[in-house]
Amino acid sequence: MVATPQAAPIFADAWYLYSSALQRLEAGDVRDAAEKAWAATLRSTVALILSRTGEEAEKTPVVSRLLDQLAIDDNRVKTLVGRYYSRQTRLHGDCFYTGITDGLEEIQRRIRETNLYIRDAESLA
Repeated sequence: MVATPQAAPIFADAWYLYSSALQRLEAGDVRDAAEKAWAATLRSTVALILSRTGEEAEKTPVVSRLLDQLAIDDNRVKTLVGRYYSRQTRLHGDCFYTGITDGLEEIQRRIRETNLYIRDAESLA
């Protein structure tokens, strides 16, 4: 494991994005809230990867590949994988990009529970 203090500001950014997502959700802008929650998920995953490998992944496909590799190397990281991909698909792809808000309660739940993802990524860093 390569612990690095450079991950701390990235985790802080993830928390800021999560807070912004909740504000947008309360304002009724589910689409923007979904994108901010996805961004918080992505940033916390980047911070986890940086902390574990010393590599700061900049592109989402690289982040995904490195997260998958971390999960192979450490079973504890597997708890993040499904949550990461479900947010990528439902929040980023479906809700933000295509505007699909079918299952609004499920989307809102994923947005609100992003804090749990960030917390778990921090604990694994």
